[in-house]
Amino acid sequence: MSNTPMPPFLSGLELSRRLYIEAVRPLLEEAAPGTPHSAARLGSGSEVLGFDTTGPTTRSPHRDHPLRLQLFLHRHDVPRTAGRIRHVLAEHLPDTFHGRPVRDGVEVTHTAPWFTATLGFDPAHLTPQDWLAAPTQLLAEVTAGAVFHDGLGELARARAALRWYPHDIWLHVLACQWQRVSREEALVGRCDEVGDEIGSAVAAARLVRDLMRLCLLMDRRYPPYGKWLGTAFVHTSAGHRLTPVLTAAVTAGDRHGREKHLGHAYETVAGLHNQLSLTDRVEPTAPPHRFTRALTARITDPALKRLQLVGSVDQFVDNAEVLTRPELARAVYASAMSARRPAAPSS
Repeated sequence: MSNTPMPPFLSGLELSRRLYIEAVRPLLEEAAPGTPHSAARLGSGSEVLGFDTTGPTTRSPHRDHPLRLQLFLHRHDVPRTAGRIRHVLAEHLPDTFHGRPVRDGVEVTHTAPWFTATLGFDPAHLTPQDWLAAPTQLLAEVTAGAVFHDGLGELARARAALRWYPHDIWLHVLACQWQRVSREEALVGRCDEVGDEIGSAVAAARLVRDLMRLCLLMDRRYPPYGKWLGTAFVHTSAGHRLTPVLTAAVTAGDRHGREKHLGHAYETVAGLHNQLSLTDRVEPTAPPHRFTRALTARITDPALKRLQLVGSVDQFVDNAEVLTRPELARAVYASAMSARRPAAPSS
């Protein structure tokens, strides 16, 4: 057995930062001296959310995945210099950096088209529909990560605009998340009453997931997709209290155990709601629809008040092929909203 000490763990974000400083920035100066730019590691990847530092395999995370980062140029510099910069990087970047592949990992672009491709819209021009058609995983990916240099000053503005929902949008998605709980809370018992034990267990698990996402929304954190939901949840303000309760709910052997643990969880989450002071106090033992009603009553935007309680796209869609492709997510959201509008009167 080798006694060679294991090298210290370096997160993917730290490796991308070092790649930019030690290799990319000098080559950029060679290819296009004095060109203003910003550099960051945003977008998909566990390291962007800071989740490549957890678990038993942290010493060698994603060894075959290339290091990635984005170089953003002024709009007018992209057609003039981006091709030359890409060529120099392709010719002179090392094949590997601290053991990770590098080739084709550096994207050279402008902020507006990058955000549009990643989210489906330019954050300089946000509408309520943009917010609600954007999967929370994608919003998390562009507001987390790291900016290594912001010579353009555009990344800070874009990320600040996307940091969290506007107040009325937040109230709306919270109300819709409570609505999801309200729709399904009785199913744990009803499935059991007809002898559907597995259906009761599935209903409990769905409720646990909805409560986890609700806690993340209350903490002003965009819920990530399923792979990282539990990891993100334990870092919420109630994660340490609720994790054992929710774990007990999904592992309980019968309906009564599930309902008991879920009941405790409902009261804890209701207490979190009251601490936010978004509405008048609601009794912690009140049924979930009371929280939906209280939040909806506080929305001031008339257009949002008219929306039915289906919420953001990932509150009614659960397909990774849709939620990782912004053009599909926006199309599904638009279709759902169109289907719910009253038909125009015939002439």
